[in-house]
Amino acid sequence: MENLYDVVIVGGGPAGLTAALYLARAKYRVLVLEKEQFGGQIAITHEVVNYPGIAKTSGKALTDTIHQQAEVFGAEFMLAEATGFDLSGDIKTVHTIRGDYRCFGVLLATGAHPRTVGFKGEEEHKGRGVAYCATCDGEFFAGKEVFVVGGGYAAAEESVFLTKFARHVTILVRKDDFSCAKSVADQAKNHEKITVLTNTVMEEVSGENGLTYARYKNTATGEVTEYKSDESFGVFVFAGYAPATDAVRGLVELNEQGYIVTDASQKTSAEGVYAAGDVCIKPLRQVVTATADGALAATELEKYVAALQRKTGLRPEVKASKQKVNAGSAALEISADNQDLFTPEMRQQLNAVFDRMERPLLLKLYLDGRPISAELERFITSLADLSDKLESKVCDRQTKETFAPCVEVCLADGTPTGLAFHGVPGGHEFTSFVLGLYNAAGPGQAIDDDTMGRIAGITKPTDIKILATLSCTMCPDLVIAAQRIAAENPNVTAHVYDIRHFEELKEQYKVMSVPCMVVNDDQVFFGKKSISQILDFLI
Repeated sequence: MENLYDVVIVGGGPAGLTAALYLARAKYRVLVLEKEQFGGQIAITHEVVNYPGIAKTSGKALTDTIHQQAEVFGAEFMLAEATGFDLSGDIKTVHTIRGDYRCFGVLLATGAHPRTVGFKGEEEHKGRGVAYCATCDGEFFAGKEVFVVGGGYAAAEESVFLTKFARHVTILVRKDDFSCAKSVADQAKNHEKITVLTNTVMEEVSGENGLTYARYKNTATGEVTEYKSDESFGVFVFAGYAPATDAVRGLVELNEQGYIVTDASQKTSAEGVYAAGDVCIKPLRQVVTATADGALAATELEKYVAALQRKTGLRPEVKASKQKVNAGSAALEISADNQDLFTPEMRQQLNAVFDRMERPLLLKLYLDGRPISAELERFITSLADLSDKLESKVCDRQTKETFAPCVEVCLADGTPTGLAFHGVPGGHEFTSFVLGLYNAAGPGQAIDDDTMGRIAGITKPTDIKILATLSCTMCPDLVIAAQRIAAENPNVTAHVYDIRHFEELKEQYKVMSVPCMVVNDDQVFFGKKSISQILDFLI
């Protein structure tokens, strides 16, 4: 049976990745579907110090390692959103934007997404003063005052992280104390650059070019404080998460808050359907509990799948492990400052991509006198040296709009593909840049027929600018999606800018959060977007 898997895992966070590792190692065919970024919410956490056996790491480094372990054992991965489920019968179907996938068992590991608080001005000022990711947006508030709304682990930990940038951090805790472990809370309470206000809620924020006004209230005393400033400030919201269970509502049992009800073995109310991680009802939501859930669910699914294989006589063919490039691969993250830009492992993975490219590409370089231009030239020259399908060429800068330093991706005859990167595509943008080359040269990442038809329906010239930073773990998803559209439609251009080197764009569009997408210089959108979401704006 085509597209038959033993287990389809929906969600590529710590729980889903761990389950994939266990199932693949047990020689079952397993597919992990992830709609945004492999690694889940923990991938945006800059420091993890409480995972057993690992003294200190980042959330992304930890989950990238689990991802690679699972891949070595043969787990398959796909960036695609699960849009619906048929969970009846022995063979279940997971519907996605890239087709239908059939399986014996399903693991729901969809996690949760940040909650908004609902104070006046929160929605209006998202991306322009109100933020939800300290790692992505902290640097925009260097030397500024910052407020943090929340009283849990994230609020305490990320407030300490924000002191690396902010002049001062004020934490507004709704209750009379933090709800996290005392050791974590004390780091915030005792920090010289942090003030903690308990029994306090944010009521309103406003401002013309960034936030310049905030009003918050002490719920115990009734005292209202108005904060006004001649310079802009930031508000970071860390108010917990909401479970991502809309797609399974009515299919499995949920509690009043929308979390999935499971038994002690992670089984849901639907036969053959298990759940793991933050999407479940649990007293503690940490990486270590998510991985434990994933391991337990996987071992239970092994028993369930083995029984169905005997019953149906069907046994999905387990594909051999192979190296591949995807948006969750840590091996393809580099820094342009490295003495040796490409390790042997990276060269192997890059060559696998270049070998599949159908057409050669010309990488045109537009440079200026800044040191970053020298870095870009060295980077692109070194990359082009790896394959005869890539050629680099330094070109004269014709207009200011070129925004040097820039690498423009062209066909071999110099015809622009619509893709370009302004700055040096290192850090989290290296993988997205390589995928951009693959998409421009063909055959590119698979797209379903409906989406391809929507892309072809863009008939007017459309310019997309993606403003990003190399430290942002959410930016690559938007970059990959926008450039995939541009690679398919000559009417669309998708240029990516490392905003640290283009202050004028940051000021022009009033950007205080990334990723930021600007369409035709007048429509500004913030946050991660899939291909379908971008097309909703363009069509």
